[in-house]
Amino acid sequence: MNLYQPHLMRIDEITDETPDTRSLRLTFRDPAVRESFRFAAGQFGEYSVFGEGESTFCIASPPTRQGYIECCFRGVGKVTHALRRLRVGDTVGFRGPYGNSFPLERMKGHSIVFVAGGIALPPVRCVIWNVLDLRGEFKDVTIIYGAKTVSDLVYKRELADWSSRPDVKLWQAVDPGGQTPDWKGEVGLIPKIVEKAAPSGEDAFAVVCGPPVMIKYTLPVLSKLGFADDHVYTTLENRMKCGLGKCGRCNIGPVYVCKDGPVFTLAQIKQLPQEF
Repeated sequence: MNLYQPHLMRIDEITDETPDTRSLRLTFRDPAVRESFRFAAGQFGEYSVFGEGESTFCIASPPTRQGYIECCFRGVGKVTHALRRLRVGDTVGFRGPYGNSFPLERMKGHSIVFVAGGIALPPVRCVIWNVLDLRGEFKDVTIIYGAKTVSDLVYKRELADWSSRPDVKLWQAVDPGGQTPDWKGEVGLIPKIVEKAAPSGEDAFAVVCGPPVMIKYTLPVLSKLGFADDHVYTTLENRMKCGLGKCGRCNIGPVYVCKDGPVFTLAQIKQLPQEF
């Protein structure tokens, strides 16, 4: 078996989330693979454009919805710009799923707080929909999401859906200066919005994903609110390259993110080298 040989996937749907961010809905061309494929919330894959290379993204759709997977990416490099040139019906490659996942079984029966910034909503979205598809098995669900500007908010249709649900508490925010005249959400950086929302850490878990500086200043806020270090999870998928622990680019001290992660608790992160 060739570890690097991708499955062939058909682009079934393309959605422009922002001017530079796009979502793809993909289905396996091989019916047997399509039927047997399974993954867990938080796992990632390697998406390839033949002749251009491959990039690492999370699987942004939840495992509770089978028959397809979704990814979301920003056009910033050779592969992602090549992905943006593809159209519905075209073929991409996919390797995966790789890595560990968010422990949904451990979280059942507890409240969950989701905190995401910018393009980091896709890996959190996977868990959000997984939880909402099993809504009766969890207590309070709070979603705190922000971006630089209103136009940078991804999944706007789903944000509207979540805001209308009585069983979800949604806080949306943009950075100061990023609001529009009709903006009705919060204005401020994510750590401040988390402080304002003040979700209780008692009997609760938190899932955090965003730019490193956002995570750095959000984690102390969650600790102040009573979230235990082993109840706060984040994902480090942006550090990965090959997905198989071969290239060593995701190495942090003794940890290979692609094999030991990408999902880690705050307690585990505190054990990593300080320069990380």
